[in-house]
Formats: sequence, C-alpha cells, structure tokens
Amino acid sequence: MNTGVPDIVRRRLAGPGRFTSGFWLAAALVTGVGLILRLVNLTRPREVMFDEVYYANEAQDLLQHGVEWNPEDNTPQYVVHPPLGKWMIGLGEQVFGYNAFGWRIMAVAVGALSILLVTMATWRLLRSTVLAATAGLLMALDGMHFVLSRAALLDIFLMFWIVVAFWFLVLDREHRRRRWLRLLEDGADPDKRPKLGVPWYRLACAVSLGLACGVKWSGLWYVILVAAIVIVCDLSARRSAGARRWLSDGLPEAFGWTLAILGLAVLAYLGTWWGWFASDNGYFRHWYAETNALPHDRPIDPLVNLWHYHQEAYGFHTTLDKSHPYQSWPWQWLLLGRPVLFSFEQTGPCGAASCADSVLLLGTPLLWWSFLPALFALGWLAIARRDGRAWLIMAFALAGILPWFQSMPAHRTMFYFYALPAEPFLVLAVVYVLGAIIGPPRSAAPDSDRRVIGAVIAGTYVLLVAACFAYFYPIYAGEPIPYADWLARMWLGNRWI
Repeated sequence: MNTGVPDIVRRRLAGPGRFTSGFWLAAALVTGVGLILRLVNLTRPREVMFDEVYYANEAQDLLQHGVEWNPEDNTPQYVVHPPLGKWMIGLGEQVFGYNAFGWRIMAVAVGALSILLVTMATWRLLRSTVLAATAGLLMALDGMHFVLSRAALLDIFLMFWIVVAFWFLVLDREHRRRRWLRLLEDGADPDKRPKLGVPWYRLACAVSLGLACGVKWSGLWYVILVAAIVIVCDLSARRSAGARRWLSDGLPEAFGWTLAILGLAVLAYLGTWWGWFASDNGYFRHWYAETNALPHDRPIDPLVNLWHYHQEAYGFHTTLDKSHPYQSWPWQWLLLGRPVLFSFEQTGPCGAASCADSVLLLGTPLLWWSFLPALFALGWLAIARRDGRAWLIMAFALAGILPWFQSMPAHRTMFYFYALPAEPFLVLAVVYVLGAIIGPPRSAAPDSDRRVIGAVIAGTYVLLVAACFAYFYPIYAGEPIPYADWLARMWLGNRWI
C-alpha cells in the first residue's frame, strides 16, 4: 500500500470515522430533551388551531377515502398541497384516534428525529461531539421548531424530509471521497475512477427530495440545489485526488447523476399520490375523459389528469394575494418581523384578574437574531478557509429563504413558517461559527487561552438562548399566564400581536 498520500489530500478526502460512544450519549441527551419538551401538554389546546383545521381533517379524509373529501355534499375536495404530509398526520390519527394527540403526535416524532439527524450531520461535518450536541440543543430550544413540532401543519414534515436528504448527501459525499482516498493509498492512477459500488446514499437522497416535494412544492428548490451540489462535490473529489482530467472526465458523469436524481425524485413524488391514483373519486381524477365525453380513461390519462391538477394548483399558488393579518415578507423572517398567532384565549387559571392562553409561532429571539451575523461570518470563513462544508451549509440555509423573494413583486401571501426548512441549516451556520470562535482542538492549537475564551463565549451564548427559550416557553406551549406577563413578552410590540 502506498502511504505517500500528502497530508493535505488525506485531510480533504478522509471522513470522520465511526460515531463514538460519547457522541451517542450526547445525541440521546439533546434528542431526549427535545422530545420530552414537545410531548408535555401536547393536547393544549384541545381544539384545532390555525391551519390544523384543514390538515387534521384532510388527514382523516385520506384514511377514509384515499383522497381529500367534502363531507357537506359527499364529493372530492380540491386542495392545493400534495398528500404526503397529510398521510403522515393521518398515521397518528390512525393509531391514537381523531383527537389533538392523534393529529399532533407525528409532528412530535419527526421533530425529534430532525433534532437527532442534525446532531448526527453536524458531527460528520465538523467532527466534534461538543458542536454536534450544541446544534441539537439549539434545534430543541428553537421556538418555531418547537411550536411546529406540536402542530398538525405540513411544514415540519417538509423540513424533515429535507433534513433526511441532507443527511444522505453528507454520507454520500463522505463515501465517495473515502473511495478516492483508498484509490490513492493503493497507488493507483487518480485519473482512473475508483469503484464506487451502488450509490445507496445518493439514491436515498433523491427519494427523500421527492418525498419533500410530496409534502409541499417548495421542496423543489432543494431538488435543484442538490442536483447542482452533486456536480460540484464529484468534481471537487476528483480534483482533490489529483486527477489531471478532473473536469473533462467528471462532468459527463456528474451531469448524468443530476438527471438521475431529478428522475428519481419525480418518481418518488408521484408515489406520494398513490391514494389519488387508486381512487375513482379524486378531484380531476377523470378530467380528460369527462371533458372530452369519453366512455373511460385512456392508459395515459391518470398522468394527464394529474398534470392538469398541478396546472390548476400552480395557478392558485401564483395568484394567491389575499391579505392575512399574520402574513409577512421573506426579508422579515430572520428579523422576526411578523410571527403567527396560532391560538389565543383570555381564559384559564393564572392567579391574576386577566389571563392569556396563547400559542405564538415565534423563533427563540436570541437564536434567530444571531442567524444573519452567523451567515455573514460563515460566508467569510467559507472564502478564507476554502471550506466546502461551509458552502454546503450556506447553500441549504439560503435555499429555504431566497427563492421566496421572487414572489414578492406579485404580492403573494406568505408566512413566517415558510422559513422552517432553512432553520436547521441556519443553526448549523451558528454552530460552525461557534466552532471557529472556540478554535481547533488543543493538539492543533498552540494558544490554549484563546480556546478557553472561545469556549466561554460559545457556552454563554447557548445558556442565553436556553434562558430566552424558557422565558418564552409559556407562549409557545399555550400555558395560561397573567396578561401583563404575556404583554411583556411582546418585545416588538404590535408586530408580535
């Protein structure tokens, strides 16, 4: 075996190895904290809140009819979001019944799993148990993630499948770079591509992206992003290995994989419509035959009819400009310019003459107000360090926010919770910057005082975020508190009311 691989090449291609027992202990702890927080008083309020009125009911329709249904006139219902998120809500209703616990428990489950996956992905990217645990803890203590992990809305399921896709993308990146390193260690010519085997991680990533689109169409931006990232990662691995023809040899294969990812994502997306395909009663299910007075569908008509359904839904989304008291613009999201009030009642025992019992969709302020500085710092570090991991985090964070700006000229109605898919990667941006503040491990850092100071800064930041979450917890969880205390938490005044 050739052991003469340069250290810089080895560092670029080598992965972090196996998870340590210390990591698993930390991951179990932060995931457990997140899970317990989300389970406590899950049924408060007991009635549907905000858009649960749609999705909890539509999930029950899918269980009973295979498609969304109008109980008033016993006809199929026209809806504009794909069915997978509602099928996932329906799984909880199937097991626990049609009640507040039943329609919210799957949001809790995927919320907790997303905390675990972000913790695992952070460890594999940054190779630090402390930073991985920090990422998981910040996810567990984020107000927006917390509220949506306890509500039967679609966005938590969209975010979950995007995080799953990110996890598989990280594993695929590691796997391929490790194979290139093994090729070099064996003394082979780097212009000869190593045997990569069946790319299970890449295939799983593509399927996960298709499932994300099966919850909400905004997952499409991540499909496009990953297709581009695959090209960059494959070419980068070839170049890091020292291949002379890294561009000419790598581009055809990379573009081929891009097409494969797009195709597999489309197939996975179509699979989420299985209830509509299997039903004779889905909305527009027989549109072409009925429009053209045909006695029955042609073999191609199920896809033709589904395409027509999508055209109609696209028209709805692109012309949606109805005013809503809690709508907001993308530039406001990271500033917490307009949160969403899910429920509010001035009832319940709180030991005061006037009480407030509310669920407010609001990110933990100290955490969210650190996202913008973290993104700027991340960009600077990505350039200064030439670190592909920083660029990867940046791309996934911005893909959840920037595409929405193109809808602003049309005055499309948008809400703060549209930013949820970006939130895990905004947390990763913060953690990456905290890692830079702490500095490298002692073995690689001659200045131990700087590392101690950095650790104190990072630890203080996490404690402040935890204290901020605890302060706002009553208005996240719907706990009755004196109205004066509720009003004191409205830091931006009428913008938060």
